Amino acid sequence: MKLKKILPVLFLFMAMVFNGYTQGCAEPSSDEGVSVFGFIQPQLEIGFTDPSTSTFSFERARLGVMGNIPYDFTYYVVMEMSPFLSEEVPYPILLDAFISYTRYDYLKVSMGSFKSPFGLETNTPCSGLATIYRSKATLELNAPFRDLGLMFLGGSRETMLQYSVGLLNGTGLGHRDDNNFKDIVGRVGVNPLSWLHVGASFKYGQSASAAGLADPDIRTRLGGEFDMNLNGRLIVQGEYIYAKDEGSSIVGGGCSGGGEVVLGDKVRSGGYVQALYNLSYTIQPVVKFEFYDSDSNIKNNEEFVFTAGLNYFFNDWTRLQVNYRYAAEMPVDMPNDQLVLQLQVKF
Repeated sequence: MKLKKILPVLFLFMAMVFNGYTQGCAEPSSDEGVSVFGFIQPQLEIGFTDPSTSTFSFERARLGVMGNIPYDFTYYVVMEMSPFLSEEVPYPILLDAFISYTRYDYLKVSMGSFKSPFGLETNTPCSGLATIYRSKATLELNAPFRDLGLMFLGGSRETMLQYSVGLLNGTGLGHRDDNNFKDIVGRVGVNPLSWLHVGASFKYGQSASAAGLADPDIRTRLGGEFDMNLNGRLIVQGEYIYAKDEGSSIVGGGCSGGGEVVLGDKVRSGGYVQALYNLSYTIQPVVKFEFYDSDSNIKNNEEFVFTAGLNYFFNDWTRLQVNYRYAAEMPVDMPNDQLVLQLQVKF
């Protein structure tokens, strides 16, 4: 979408009076000076495949700095050092690096590299995910998670409305824009009750034709979400994403970009529903059901994953997650269930 067509939409969002959606993997610090933070997630992966697999790895190993500069500016920088998160992107890599103007709660502005403001699961802090892995629908349909650009945001879960809208390259991390178009991405949330959040997201972008044609490739995304927190005990969340690609589509990529470009038009969709229950301050069982359709033109093409897990909190900084993932594909179900144990420490 050309810049002159996007600006009126941006100013419409800016005029609405809605603290903002998470842009990275931790909340920005309000203290002056430099605050060093990070987390590591070593894990054991056991695959019930044929033949079976077993390996230790790091899902994430991140180190960052953030802080506040008088007056009204904050900064946030995060590096990813795990070599296992993506095979397409070399590590270490700069993930988030943005500066924000934060004087007004209802209108903040950020510029740099940050998470795309699309979807609930994408914008859940990486160290706060209920399950070890994000759903396949999120990984496939919202890639790249991070991009470079400009974002306007405002409101919080404590206000009736919250929003974030961004003007992004659309090319992912570490890449200059390859055309004169910019992706426009937005997310709006409504909190009608103290325990209920509902929201919607959209993304529209154009890129140079992967097939070398005159017309650009077009990507459209629509999403819906809900989050219910009942008395701090039972938490139920869900999300649905619809994706339409014209000219080409990206398979994979996820958090760090990369992915494979596939030529041709395609319509995909997917989502998840998950429930957590806090039995105590330390024990939290979780169940998650996710579904993904990689091409709506092909019948019996769905994939389903059921995750049964247990989160154990040793303290506020240390957590053990155990997930058993039962996977089923149509039309042929492959033996690919998985048991994953992850220990996380935040600092």
